[in-house]
Amino acid sequence: MVAFAGNSLLCRLALKHTGIDAASFTSIRLISAALMLWLLVRVRSKVNSGKGNWPSAVALFAYAAGFSIAYIGLPAGTGALLLFGSVQTTMISFGIWKGERLHALQVMGLLLAVGGLVGLMLPGLSAPPFFGSIMMLGAGVAWGIYSLRGRGAGDPTRVTAGNFLRTIPITVALSLLAFNWISLDWAGVRYAILSGAVTSGIGYSIWYQALPALKATQAATVQLSVPVIAAIGGIIFIAEPLTLRLVLASIAILSGIALVILEKNKPKET
Repeated sequence: MVAFAGNSLLCRLALKHTGIDAASFTSIRLISAALMLWLLVRVRSKVNSGKGNWPSAVALFAYAAGFSIAYIGLPAGTGALLLFGSVQTTMISFGIWKGERLHALQVMGLLLAVGGLVGLMLPGLSAPPFFGSIMMLGAGVAWGIYSLRGRGAGDPTRVTAGNFLRTIPITVALSLLAFNWISLDWAGVRYAILSGAVTSGIGYSIWYQALPALKATQAATVQLSVPVIAAIGGIIFIAEPLTLRLVLASIAILSGIALVILEKNKPKET
């Protein structure tokens, strides 16, 4: 989860404190992650199942591109909160659409989480930029779709490597389209490589190694710590402000999603 939060901090650092543009950051990040994951698969993977696919690669690219563009104006903690709130809402909504039933407490939790997202984006002095918020919510939907598509697709590290490799031609095309706006900065390039190779490539690999040892409830709930870690990191390393709106929205969104997840995975009484 520290690696996931690190992605938010590195992206915000690069786009706020260096001269790199969002398209170049996205391209370097995805290419670095693809290379790192390819190396991990060659060195460690003993399972040959799963190679990734293009629909998942498109969803992965949409997440990475929206993530980078959103962080041009969003603080790290606010961005992570919007991202993971959107991810969990997307995945929970998919379960409902597939026929999963929600108990009364789960409905209350879902309404609380959605209310927190709406409250965070309402106009006001401390409201995050609207365009950046919409881009981050879209990135969260894309990551939720990517996560749903990846369930049971084979060896997670190998599948993720295949999907990242497929994003390379898409992200190169994006960079070519944005050629007139390309701005490279050595510090920004280093942040992008670190975000791709370490907090994305190695971070995802560690997470997928840990998943088999975690119950579904634990795996889902532990992700709710990411916005908190990102917010704390933003305050410490980037001197970002901690607003009352962010605190209240965090409590509402994280508590609401936790209610849905914990109630959903509560063992049935016999």
